[in-house]
Amino acid sequence: MSQSHNNHTHDYKDVKDRNLLISIFLNILITVAQIVGGLVSGSLALLSDALHNFSDVISLIVSYVASKLSKQKASINRTFGYKRAEILAAFINASTLIIVAILLIIEAVKRFQHPQEIETHLVIWLSLIAVFANGFSVLLLKKDSKNNINIRSAYLHLLTDMLASVAVLIGGLLMKYYQVFWVDSLLTFLIALYLIFVGYDLLKTSTKMLMLFTPDHINIKEVVRVVNQLPKVKKLHHVHIWNLSDNELHLEAHLDLEENISTREFNDLLLVIESVLHDEFNINHVTIQPEYKKEDPKEVIVQD
Repeated sequence: MSQSHNNHTHDYKDVKDRNLLISIFLNILITVAQIVGGLVSGSLALLSDALHNFSDVISLIVSYVASKLSKQKASINRTFGYKRAEILAAFINASTLIIVAILLIIEAVKRFQHPQEIETHLVIWLSLIAVFANGFSVLLLKKDSKNNINIRSAYLHLLTDMLASVAVLIGGLLMKYYQVFWVDSLLTFLIALYLIFVGYDLLKTSTKMLMLFTPDHINIKEVVRVVNQLPKVKKLHHVHIWNLSDNELHLEAHLDLEENISTREFNDLLLVIESVLHDEFNINHVTIQPEYKKEDPKEVIVQD
């Protein structure tokens, strides 16, 4: 049964990595086409979309490398392996989203002050190709993005780029039929604001994980209350709860006991605690230090 589960996990990760590789290849093609097209047509929106696509390529490569690293086994020098690589990748990707957005805003303001005539046919066709290519990549990563912060960061890059390409396409049509060339700069500015919006949320989430903050959905006081209700437990204290990775939630704590129980009895109690914490809070890695009449601070949170 266990072997079947491992094979399923292995297959799932292989599919996830394959989808990332396909997305990398598609975005390299889009980026090259848009850079050439942007220079030829004179469209800042198309060049900004190309810049965003280039950041997509980098983010997808970072996500792919992180996904590969996260599978490396733990060793004496790396006792957790590279499980946090995907959180680091999400942090890097979120940071690049915001940096790209700021650069786009600066360029949009400059171009807004000095609008330029643009070759709209090229803009329309290249943005249309980008919409379909990015849309395909978005569909490839959508399922995995719900369960993995690393894939979610890559997915958001691709989703915003697809929306940016839609905006460039609309802008190209407006410029072609109504000659309103300032819309190129306006669309670039709006694309950049959206990048900041989605990038900030991802940056905040990945930063909290890297700083080992308590996950938002965990109420430590409730965790302590539930454990304290168990037989032979006096008080759970010195509590730390953090995400090691997207799917590993760790708890470390001291457990003050009502009586001086044997090691065998503590093992039985620990099994009950592990089961309760997993079922009620989805905590899947528990490390507890048992204590009986030990003189130390008994607060829930203690500065170690």
